[in-house]
Parts: sequence; structure tokens; C-alpha cells
Amino acid sequence: MRTWLGRTSPRAAGAGDAEEAGLPQEGGDEPVAEEGEFTPGYASGNTRARGRFTRNFVVQGSAADWALLMLAALRRSLAGMRAELVFFQHDEVIVHCPAREAEAVTEAIRAAGDEAGRITFGETPVRFPFTTATVERYSDAK
Repeated sequence: MRTWLGRTSPRAAGAGDAEEAGLPQEGGDEPVAEEGEFTPGYASGNTRARGRFTRNFVVQGSAADWALLMLAALRRSLAGMRAELVFFQHDEVIVHCPAREAEAVTEAIRAAGDEAGRITFGETPVRFPFTTATVERYSDAK
């Protein structure tokens, strides 16, 4: 039996072969793993499986690690201010603060992104820029 993300493959669930179930066929000269065998995505002979592993695990996992560290660094930087971290989704951070703290919060966001990049990826020429907007209402942010 093979499983993907907690779902059992159609063959293991009794739905017939992958072609019948509408799943992409594994190609190349390497044989498809038999039921009961496990081949991790990065070691698969299937180019699509390796690509899926790269995109979903390496890229998204690394981005999630970076975001978690950035939020932790930002939270630490905001300690002692009236500013509050109120929202984070995908690539957007919203901090509510008095107008007099806006410049310090903007700098804290930039510094948190830099720190998270160093911790996650080490010294690298890759930049992790943020575009910031200081507005009275969220609907005014661009």
C-alpha cells in the first residue's frame, strides 16, 4: 500500500490501477514501486514526483521556516512597544501601532526578515525584502 498525504492510493483502496483512476503514470526506465514499498519523492524515478517534492517540501517548507523565524524576531522586537502583531497570512504581516511607533515598526519588520534569512539560510546574497505601508486603515494599504 502507498499513501500520499494521509490518503490511500487508489490501488490500495481497491479502485484498480493508476491509469484507471486518472493518476499520472510513472515513466522512465525504473519500475514502479510494488505495493508495500515506499520510495520517498526525492529518490523517485518519476520526474513529476521529484518536482513535486522539491516544490512542496523544500521551497514551501523553507518559506514556512523563514516565516516562523521572522515572526518570532518581530514579536521580540515589538516587546516594550504598544505595537501588536495582529495578522499574518502567506506573505502579509499586519502590525497595529500608534503613529509615533510606525517608523520603528517598519525597521523592526525589515530587521526581522534579515535575521530570519540569516538563521534559516546562513550567509547568502538572497534578499528577503518587505514592502511596507503605514496607513490609517487596512483598506488603504497597497
